[in-house]
Amino acid sequence: MKLFSWITAILCVAALSTVSAQTLSSGAEISWEKNAHDFGEIIEGEKVEYTFKFTNTGTEPLVITNVQVTCGCTTPKGWPRDPIASGKKAELIVQFNSTGKMGRQNKVVTVISNAARGNSQITFAATVLEKKIQN
Repeated sequence: MKLFSWITAILCVAALSTVSAQTLSSGAEISWEKNAHDFGEIIEGEKVEYTFKFTNTGTEPLVITNVQVTCGCTTPKGWPRDPIASGKKAELIVQFNSTGKMGRQNKVVTVISNAARGNSQITFAATVLEKKIQN
């Protein structure tokens, strides 16, 4: 009889753990393939861009309502305007204009969406070198 009680208790705990895990992962969820990128060294005045890839790993459609940047030198060039179904992949293109920038640059892009965990951030960096003036 004691063995039956232990088995029942273990099964109950396992069932509750499964229900809790499902509850936590419900809703839309943005999972980045890579949430940071380093352009390395670029020359002042260059425009570079990177495509951040992501998947909706949640159970509901993911809707991106806005992409916010911290500087006019950063431009979100494209992101999906339509809902992204569960399990589907999509991309967000970010451009950096290094005109007037020098040295190490670290930028943050905030993705506003209906993701269950709230807003998501991606980052990029570059080291901007002085443009050589030819005589």
